[in-house]
Amino acid sequence: MKAEGPALKLPTNNKTLWIMAVIGLAIFLYIQVLPLTNSQNGQQEPSGQLISKDQAALSAEQFAADALGLSGLQEAGKPLVTYESDSDLYGYLSKSGLLTDYNTKYEKQFPYDVYRVSFENPASFMKLLNVDVHMTSGKVTGFEAVQLYSRKDRSVLLEHNAATAAQTLRQLEGNLSLADKQKLAIPFLEQMGYRARELVLISNETDPGLTYKIMNYKIGEAQAELRFQYEYGQVASLESAFSVPESHEAYVSAQKRLANWLYFGGYALLSFVLGILAIVYSARTRPFASFKRGAFLSVFYFAVNVISVINLMPVLQAQHLSKTALAVLLTVQCLFTIMVSASVYFSLVAGDGLWRKLGYSMWVHPREPKYGSHVLSSMIEGYAWAFVILGAQSVIFVALESSIHSWSTTDATQSTYNMLYPWLFPLVAWTAGIGEEAVYRLFGIPMLKKIFRSTWIAALISSLIWAFGHTLYPIYPVVSRPIELAFIGLLFSFIFLRRGFITVMFTHIIFDSILMGLSLIMMGQVSNIAVGVLYIILPAVVGYLVYVFYQRRGAPRSLHL
Repeated sequence: MKAEGPALKLPTNNKTLWIMAVIGLAIFLYIQVLPLTNSQNGQQEPSGQLISKDQAALSAEQFAADALGLSGLQEAGKPLVTYESDSDLYGYLSKSGLLTDYNTKYEKQFPYDVYRVSFENPASFMKLLNVDVHMTSGKVTGFEAVQLYSRKDRSVLLEHNAATAAQTLRQLEGNLSLADKQKLAIPFLEQMGYRARELVLISNETDPGLTYKIMNYKIGEAQAELRFQYEYGQVASLESAFSVPESHEAYVSAQKRLANWLYFGGYALLSFVLGILAIVYSARTRPFASFKRGAFLSVFYFAVNVISVINLMPVLQAQHLSKTALAVLLTVQCLFTIMVSASVYFSLVAGDGLWRKLGYSMWVHPREPKYGSHVLSSMIEGYAWAFVILGAQSVIFVALESSIHSWSTTDATQSTYNMLYPWLFPLVAWTAGIGEEAVYRLFGIPMLKKIFRSTWIAALISSLIWAFGHTLYPIYPVVSRPIELAFIGLLFSFIFLRRGFITVMFTHIIFDSILMGLSLIMMGQVSNIAVGVLYIILPAVVGYLVYVFYQRRGAPRSLHL
C-alpha cells in the first residue's frame, strides 16, 4: 500500500496564508518588538550600554580594596561574574504598572538587575565575597562577605525558628549593641553617598542586623531600604533594595506552588506515560516504520541539550557547589537528557508507524517522490505559519493582560547574560521544534485519538500537556501560559494535520528562532545582532540545502509499505 495523506494537500503558493503571515508579522512587530526599542519601557533584562563583565570585576575589586581592605583579589584567580535579578521587585513593579516610573527615579541607585562578582576565598577568614555592581554605571550597590551564614541561610533560619535563630545570629554578630552596629555602618553609608538625615532606623536592639529606611524613596507599597548584616563584630553584608509588600510575596509563593503541581502532574507525569507508550507502539507498528528514521534527529536533540547544559555552567557555578556535588548534578542532568532523547526517538518511530498504519504519510520519507521539494516548500510555509503564530501570540498576550491582568518578571537562570556563549542559545529552538513536535503532535495525537476517538480532542489534550510544561516560567497568574500555549498548540496541530510533520517542525523551529534570535539582537553589539539574524535565517539555509541535496540525487522510487 502506498502511503498517502494530508501531508501534501495545500498548495505552496497559498495567497491567503501569506496575507495572514504579513498581518501576523506586523502585529508581532507592533506589540512585541517595537516596545523593546523604547528605552523608556521596562525590560525583563537589562538594556542600554552595559559595562563588560571584566569592568564589573575591576569595579568590585576596587570596592573590596577601599571598603574592606582586601587588595589584589584577581591575582588569586579570576572571579565569577554572573547576572542576578531581584525578580520579586521587578514582578511587583510590572504587576503594578510602575516600571517606567521606577526606572526614571530609582533604578540608578537601586537596580533590580546587577552583575554579581564572586571572589573565592578572598581572605583567610572569608569563604566568599560577593559584590553587586550596577550593569551600566559600574557602581557597587551591595556586598556580602560570606564567613558562616549567607543572606539566604539567615532567612531560612529566621523562617523556621525565629527565636532561636535570632539568638544564634546575635551571637554570631559578636553581641554588638545597636549603637555599635550603627557606628560600623557609617563608613559604608558615607562611601555610597548617603546622609544621616535621609535615613530612618527601623531596627531595634533585639533585631539581628541593621535596617535603615530611606526617606521619600517609595513607589507604590515598595520602600527603599539599606540592610546590614554582621559577623564576628564586623559588617558582613550590605544590601540596598526596595522591599515589596508581603501580600505580593505570598501571592507569588502560592502561584509557584500551583505551577509545580501543573508542571509535575500535568506535564512531567503525562509526558512520561506518553514516553512509555511510545516504546510500546514503536514495537507494535514495526511493519509500518523504521527504527533508523528517528536516530539522527534524536542524537542531534541529545547533543544540543548537552551543549545547552554546559552553556549554563555560570548558573551552576554561582551555587558554589563542591566539585563532587557539581559532577553529580551534571551526571544526573546527562542521564535525564538521555531519557528525554530516548522518548523523542521512540515518539518519532511510533508516531510515524501509527500514521502509516492508518494510510497517511505525515512524515514524508526521503525515498518518497519529491522529498526535496517537500522539504523546501515546508520550510517556506514554515516561515509563513511562524509569522501567523507570532501575531496570534501577540493578540493572546494583549487579551490576557486585559482580562486576567497577566504580568511577568525576570529569571536570571535562563538569561543569555548567564551563558558561557550566548550565541549558542538559539540552538534550543531546534530541539524544541524536533522534540516537542515529535512527542505531542506526531505521536501524541494518534495515540490519544485511540483513547478519545476524536482527532481534535486528542490535539487539545496533547497541546495542554505541552502547555503545562511551560508553567515554571515567571509569568503570572500561572494559568496564563497554559491558556496561551493551548491556543498555539492547537495551531501547531492544525498545521501538522494539514501539512505534515516536516512543515510543523520547521514552523516551530522558525517561531522559536525568531524569538531567541531577537534576545541576542536586543543584547546589542554587532556580533550579537549578526548571530541573531543568522539564526533567524538558518532554517531557510537548512531547508534549501536539503532540497539541493535530494535534487542532485535524482527522483527516488516511491515507498511502498
